[in-house]
Amino acid sequence: MTIQRVDPEKQEYVYGPVPSRRLGRSLGVDLVPFKTCTYDCIYCQLGKTTDKTIERKEWVSVDTLINQVKGKLESKPDYIALSGSGEPTLHSRIGEIITGIKKITDIPVAVLTNGSLLWLPELRRSLMAADLVLPSLDAGSDRLFRYVNRPHPDIPFDKMLEGLVAFRNEYAGEFWLEVLLMNGVTTVEAHIDLLARHIKLIGPDKVQVNAAIRPPAEDFAMAVPLERLKKAASQLSEEAEVIVAKPGIREQCETSARLQDVLALLRRRPCSVDDIALGLGLHRNAVIKYVEQLCSQRQAQIELTTQGQFYKAPMISGK
Repeated sequence: MTIQRVDPEKQEYVYGPVPSRRLGRSLGVDLVPFKTCTYDCIYCQLGKTTDKTIERKEWVSVDTLINQVKGKLESKPDYIALSGSGEPTLHSRIGEIITGIKKITDIPVAVLTNGSLLWLPELRRSLMAADLVLPSLDAGSDRLFRYVNRPHPDIPFDKMLEGLVAFRNEYAGEFWLEVLLMNGVTTVEAHIDLLARHIKLIGPDKVQVNAAIRPPAEDFAMAVPLERLKKAASQLSEEAEVIVAKPGIREQCETSARLQDVLALLRRRPCSVDDIALGLGLHRNAVIKYVEQLCSQRQAQIELTTQGQFYKAPMISGK
């Protein structure tokens, strides 16, 4: 059997704009292959990591990425977000990607990273041109770090934390730290106290407290009630805020037609994220945003089967 391979130069690495709870209308840029990451977080909405690594290389050519971003600039997003389906700082030329984008547009560039490699001086230097960097800190101790983030064995907790502090001290742009909490795991008072201590040491411009609202990699990664999130935010930092869906994003984005396409497909049959992406010619990260929105509006729901996770929507009676 002949396996058809996608030409890397023709593959789509840029998607959106899609609605983002943190960045408004965000144009996403994938820098690494799907689920290539330094972590294997139990809450990841993309599923389990298939390539856990700390090897940094040019996974996608810089020219290809810049050209694809250029082709999407007419959509006028609020941010160009280097994020995607894995850990973007694993791209060894991320600094050139940032500066290359900034040469062709004034739209601010954001880097969404788990922060696991910021102990590398060369990586810290390469991120200096970004307008906004959004690292994460989910655990206050090595034990919980191993449990929640399941990092590559060459990333100890202390080294990761030192990298966050070092980058904050050197970086002149906006630094927003995300803390994702899980009920009964990282919401206990002793752990919140540890996190608060580390956050004070880092000194971010903002602390954004979040909880998994998409289906996680592991079903024991439980979501946190909103009131508990608000309490945790007040305990973590004066700069802390709870991240909720931004009002009006759906109306601002050119997504209603795509949402209706996804909804129509789900009314015909249950689909996985990959089914929707293939059927509608969408990037899987955009699909995740759309099904998240449909589920939050109770227009669609998740169905777990032996074949994996599917989404379905009820037919409208009389249609």
